Amino acid sequence: MTPQTGPAPRPRAWLAVARCVGTSCVMLARRRVHLPKDNVGRVLRFADGSTSRVYRETAVERQVTEPCVLVVAFTLRWVRGRAHRLFEVESLLNTPLFVGFPGFVSKLWCAHDTFGAYRGLYEWDGAERARRYAAALWRVLELVSVPGSISYKVLPGLRRDEVLADPARIGTAGPEHAWWRLRPQD
Repeated sequence: MTPQTGPAPRPRAWLAVARCVGTSCVMLARRRVHLPKDNVGRVLRFADGSTSRVYRETAVERQVTEPCVLVVAFTLRWVRGRAHRLFEVESLLNTPLFVGFPGFVSKLWCAHDTFGAYRGLYEWDGAERARRYAAALWRVLELVSVPGSISYKVLPGLRRDEVLADPARIGTAGPEHAWWRLRPQD
């Protein structure tokens, strides 16, 4: 498994985000970004004992040659109670911050879990591309997240839908109760 690293240097991260936004605008104008409903409402269970509901899915049409799964988690500052629902609605506006990154395939947007953390469960084309995205995303998330709450895990060689169907595909590497490890549905 690819080890997690921290954030990208700020100048590099913000330049990558700016390029992404430009690419995203073109993709949105050409209607290459889709919001499938297949997984919306699905409840995901994680090995740390938390559960989270998928409230949105975003996907683009892309041929995948080097599949990987990326899991990102963070806890928002200042968001409590009904504000969680407002964040879910508002977060659609964040789409240009990720769909234009090289290698993006899909994202499941997971509502705050039983511990208050939000997750994104992505499929990416290229583990190194996923890692670069997550390191840049860190700089965006740190503006609105509880310090120390941002984490990501890159899982090379896996497709998101295969992992959803059979979480054991992730394997046994890493802590048994890891926040990123999916558990089978009951």
